[in-house]
Amino acid sequence: MRHDPDLLMDVRHDERCARRFFLCLDRSDDRGKERYAVMPELREQEERLQFDRFDHDDAWALGARLVGLARERGHAVTVDIRLGDHQLFHYALPGTSADNDDWIERKIHVVRRFGHSSYLVGQTYRDRGTTFEEQSHLDVALYAAHGGCFPIILRGTGPVGTVTVSGLPQLDDHRLVVEALELFLDSKSSEKGAVS
Repeated sequence: MRHDPDLLMDVRHDERCARRFFLCLDRSDDRGKERYAVMPELREQEERLQFDRFDHDDAWALGARLVGLARERGHAVTVDIRLGDHQLFHYALPGTSADNDDWIERKIHVVRRFGHSSYLVGQTYRDRGTTFEEQSHLDVALYAAHGGCFPIILRGTGPVGTVTVSGLPQLDDHRLVVEALELFLDSKSSEKGAVS
């Protein structure tokens, strides 16, 4: 997996930001439609949301949790989970279309190429005052640095797969994936603690 050196640089932590997810500064994109998550927060999510192991059963449980959250909130999303190139989970809720599958593929290509969440990659370019589409020199028919795809990271190994959501505005796609990962990993920690 290739990594963009600019994406790997350390970013000073903004003291106004708490260490938990979803805190945003009041800055918007050039259309004023979205608030973007603070870059150190996005990096912290990747450091924190890591697995000791990940298998087919984990993909099923995580995918079912994502679908459950989406159903509860009335979100029309498609959910996809892969281990390498092997698609372990894929579900499209009512109201989605084949376009969501296309977005999923394009977001996955970004995570595989850069080793970071699709939202973090896109935000890196926005922080530079440009866009991924303008500056990456990658085919936009194959790559989309829009939120919603997060690497499945094994501690001590690195990214081994992806979990992706498509159907909401990009920040909401990202937030849904992060929330599901947090809930899933918290439940795994609780299970591990109960067994010990």
